[in-house]
Amino acid sequence: MNVSQDRTELKHGALTMSKNFGALIKTHRLALGQSLRVFCKENAIDAGNFSRLERGQYPPPQNRGKLEDYARALGLVDGSVDWFEFFDLAAAERGEIPHDLMSDAEIVEKLPVLFRTIRQKAMDDGKLDELVERIRRS
Repeated sequence: MNVSQDRTELKHGALTMSKNFGALIKTHRLALGQSLRVFCKENAIDAGNFSRLERGQYPPPQNRGKLEDYARALGLVDGSVDWFEFFDLAAAERGEIPHDLMSDAEIVEKLPVLFRTIRQKAMDDGKLDELVERIRRS
């Protein structure tokens, strides 16, 4: 996917979880129309570290506050689809379940069923989407 496609997808709210965290933050930064150096200078972010993060050389930060600072600098609105995608992808790349899900006892109780279901057989995207919907309704 090229940068032009990234911008189009961003404008249409169609960013997907198949994208890695670095590509996601770069897409959001480019959508702001800012070079790496300008973005980092305006937001008091170390340009070298942010560049490594964008290129996937560094994992997403574990510090929630740091992630929130990055999300806000990228113009993400707390509670929006883009906000959740940002935090979900950061957690997934670190091999974690997102904090907001882990803090919900009802969801945590259902996770083993989800894991067993996924392990039992390979699912195509349609079946996985159906499973997610069923979990949401339960």
